[in-house]
Amino acid sequence: MCKFLKKWLGFSNKTKLTEEDKMKKFLIVGLGNIGDKYENTRHNIGFKILDYLAESNDVIFETVKLGDVATLRIKGRTLILLKPSTFMNLSGKAIKYWLEKEKIPLENLLVVTDDLNLPFGSLRLKTKGSDGGHNGLKDTQDKLQTVKYNRFRFGISDEFSKGRQVDYVLGEWDDDENSKLKERLKISAELVKSFALAGVNNTMNQFNGK
Repeated sequence: MCKFLKKWLGFSNKTKLTEEDKMKKFLIVGLGNIGDKYENTRHNIGFKILDYLAESNDVIFETVKLGDVATLRIKGRTLILLKPSTFMNLSGKAIKYWLEKEKIPLENLLVVTDDLNLPFGSLRLKTKGSDGGHNGLKDTQDKLQTVKYNRFRFGISDEFSKGRQVDYVLGEWDDDENSKLKERLKISAELVKSFALAGVNNTMNQFNGK
């Protein structure tokens, strides 16, 4: 009976540990388009933030199924950094696949994207919301069948003339933006790490509007 009880308790502890491990794993997705011609465009800020985060922590991306992936470990947390290779409009396919593959709970997902409705460099973390006309978020919402997932919006402003939105978002940063971008990338990387370490509410309080 004691052996049975010990075995039963051991099994329970193992199950509990597995659930705890799941809560320590996060999927951080930067939205963007693959290819050199898109590398420095405003629409690819999600890729750029993840690149900065990886480089500043000496981790390297590897090309795998549906994207480039790097693994960053910080203070007992595991951050799976994903840059989908599906192009922006099909981002949700890669997100759903990697959530399921790594058994990451939806509340531990963070999608990093550009936002025309925010001033350049402004940061905003939200736990839910509409796609706002963003095709990457639209596909993510469609594949996950919910609007309740964390998204980190990086402001790219809306300084374009009527009918020029596509050219603007797929255009490269101007000299003034480039001069300020490194500082903004550093703060963005801190936001991502805070999301995993301090939680979404504390991170919103600390970084939103910065």
